[in-house]
Amino acid sequence: MEAALMSAVNWLLGALALPNVGLSAIFIVSLISATLLPLGSEPAVFGYVKLAPDMFWPAVLVATAGNTVGGAISYAMGWGAWRAAERWKEKHPHRAHEARTHAGHGRWHRRAHDWLHRMGPPALLLSWVPAIGDPLCAVAGWLRLPFWPCVLYMGVGKFLRYLAMTGGLLWLF
Repeated sequence: MEAALMSAVNWLLGALALPNVGLSAIFIVSLISATLLPLGSEPAVFGYVKLAPDMFWPAVLVATAGNTVGGAISYAMGWGAWRAAERWKEKHPHRAHEARTHAGHGRWHRRAHDWLHRMGPPALLLSWVPAIGDPLCAVAGWLRLPFWPCVLYMGVGKFLRYLAMTGGLLWLF
């Protein structure tokens, strides 16, 4: 049993090894890390570029594409949550009114909401920031900010992050 488990683990590690699958692994890891799942893509991108320095630009561009698609998925999740909440309010108008009157949104909630509405899609230049970037994409969907401008700003912010982090790590190490 233990030998079979070790064989399966070795097969999985071999299948996911960066030199063997390359840019497709970068895309998948970057996509997953841009959702609300806790995963960092920078080590995978850096590791790949360290092994294949001539692949710096393709790796940065593929990581940016994967991370931007993941951000768009988070946006869609926020938009879908808003739609579900609206349908619930339509079916339960009395309970929806009670929930609104007892919501008690705090000062920070109002300030963040007002800031995001005021900034609009350019706020998603910050979608690369750890701990706030992924929820920011979902909130943009919840607030129904325009999709394509949001995706454009997500992509620019994420590209600059991969460029700075991967380039900086290569320069340091």
